[in-house]
Amino acid sequence: MSDITFNANLREKAGKGAARACRREGRVPAVVYGGNKETLNISLHPVELEKALDLADFYKSVITVSIDGKSEKVVCKDVQFHPVSDAPIHVDFLRK
Repeated sequence: MSDITFNANLREKAGKGAARACRREGRVPAVVYGGNKETLNISLHPVELEKALDLADFYKSVITVSIDGKSEKVVCKDVQFHPVSDAPIHVDFLRK
């Protein structure tokens, strides 16, 4: 399995408007949930995400997400792609 690490930024707001604002800034919105902890709304750098998506075992890998100095071990549950450009537009992560 690959060693995948993302440096993420915490997003203040949730919802459609906040996700669109995140995309306008050039980032990909994502969410980290599960593990009996509070859900975290984050944003990822699109180049890091696209490189990781090219790996064959991306959906099977344990991914480290570094959020403001704290790291979470997660697995990818879903990636939503734009219907025309096929660019990732949202990612769901589940805590390990």
